[in-house]
Amino acid sequence: MNRHSAVQFETESRIHMGLAVKSLEKSIAFYTSLFGQPPTKTRPRYAKFEVAEPPVNLSLNEVGGATGQTNPVAHFGIQVKSSEAVKQIADRLQQAGLETRTEENVTCCYAVQDKVWVSDPDGNNWEVYVVLDNEAQQHASNHSSCCSGIPSVMQAVERGDFVAAQEAFRAAGGMTACSCLGEAGK
Repeated sequence: MNRHSAVQFETESRIHMGLAVKSLEKSIAFYTSLFGQPPTKTRPRYAKFEVAEPPVNLSLNEVGGATGQTNPVAHFGIQVKSSEAVKQIADRLQQAGLETRTEENVTCCYAVQDKVWVSDPDGNNWEVYVVLDNEAQQHASNHSSCCSGIPSVMQAVERGDFVAAQEAFRAAGGMTACSCLGEAGK
C-alpha cells in the first residue's frame, strides 16, 4: 500500500535537518531572518521551518546543553512524498550493504511518519521519511525507538548536571530519530 504525504511541497524530495540548539527563542529569531519567514510549527522546545527556496525542512530542538561545531548534530534527513519512496530508498541502501532501521506509522516531531534510518561512515544519522499526518498531539511514540535514552538526558538536565546530560545524550545515540527532548520524561 502506497501512502502519501500529509505535507505538500514543490519538489519530489527536500533536505531535512534537525539541530540541537541552546535557546529556541534566539534560534527562531536567527532562522526567521535567514530564511525570510517564521517557523511553520512551534511547540515546547521545538520549532520547524519548511522553506521552499532552498527546499529544506529544518527542525530546531532546544537541549539547553552544549551545541555547536564540536558537538553531535541531532540528525539529517530527506523528506519524500510517499511511503513507497521511503521503501525504494531503503531498498537501495540495503542493496549497497548499508544497515538500515525502518519505522512505520511512528509519531515523531508532532507528526505520524514512515521512515528509514541509516548512518554515514562518520556516524552521522540520516532519515528518509514521509509525513502521513502533520498534526499529531505528541512528540514521540512509545512504539518508536525514536527517543530511547532521552529520559536519562532530561533527568540529568533537570538536576543541572550538564556533563551527565551530555554523556547520556551521546549514549542515547545523539537523538538518532527525532530529538524528543520536549516530551521526554513526562
